[in-house]
Amino acid sequence: MGKWELPPKKGHMDEPSGVYLQNMTMSQIEERLKKDDILIIPVGSTENHGPNACIGEDTFLVTRMAEAVALRTGCTVAQPTWYGSHPFHHMGMPGTVIVPEEIFCGLLKSMMAGFWNMGFRKMILLNGHGQEYVIPTAIHQFGKTYQVPAIIINVNWYHAVQDHFKLKDQGGVYETPFIHADEVETSWSLALFPELMDQSKAVDTKPRGYLPEGHVDKAGNLLHRPIAWYGHIGCGPAEYAATPEGCVGRATLADPEKAKPGIEAFLDYMVKLHDDILKAFPPGKLPPIEDMSQRRREDIEAVLKGPLAPGGRSIYSLVYPPA
Repeated sequence: MGKWELPPKKGHMDEPSGVYLQNMTMSQIEERLKKDDILIIPVGSTENHGPNACIGEDTFLVTRMAEAVALRTGCTVAQPTWYGSHPFHHMGMPGTVIVPEEIFCGLLKSMMAGFWNMGFRKMILLNGHGQEYVIPTAIHQFGKTYQVPAIIINVNWYHAVQDHFKLKDQGGVYETPFIHADEVETSWSLALFPELMDQSKAVDTKPRGYLPEGHVDKAGNLLHRPIAWYGHIGCGPAEYAATPEGCVGRATLADPEKAKPGIEAFLDYMVKLHDDILKAFPPGKLPPIEDMSQRRREDIEAVLKGPLAPGGRSIYSLVYPPA
């Protein structure tokens, strides 16, 4: 695929550039849906990433990549969720805003219902934060509540291109494994939004745990160890005690050149995913009703028409208040 501009010249959150859903008029949205009805939903967080990094790092990672994909393909991006769910060991860190899992799932579920009702019935929740164990719950809650045909996918950027996180002794470019606000994540940030970073303030820390190495995985579960990084509490200290600096690893080793091949591979994957979805289901087409729902066919056909079409209804007519 074609080369990608890294770092991007600018962000697009307040631009009328045809990228963000909330920046469009309803007339523009109606025209967009005829050509491309895929919506990327960047799911981020507000979180301490050390003295050198903006606390919106997890969000900007996915918005900048989603913007690039939208400009390349013609799909649409929703303005991001700035606040996310967090594991236990993040509690107490200043700069980190923790949303309880049930509220976070409810927010995502409500967003999906609203986007579906609007006509964006193919959604990619692009996650930039360590909450990959929560987002699928929201997707399945949406599916079980509404039982409407849809394509809803959770993509975590660090899962899609795992070969690009290898250490030097494995043939990769990194000296340390990906954890948090470290060599890896800071390298990606410098390649995507260097204007929001200040490497003169970067620090290094030494992560510690209570068990020998080999049991508990690190970020993204990229080491494929028996216990997922989020599958425990108590096997290591909380961040405020172990790494109060906010960086878990060696942020001073970060280099945007290390990240660029991985970012390009991820963007290529997202374009392929987009294209494969539209090839299987062109704009306006979805999986068959009988494959996706046991609700009465006439009810599903009505909500598929949309709330303003003759004989149509909104998705909320199926269940409200949401179960």
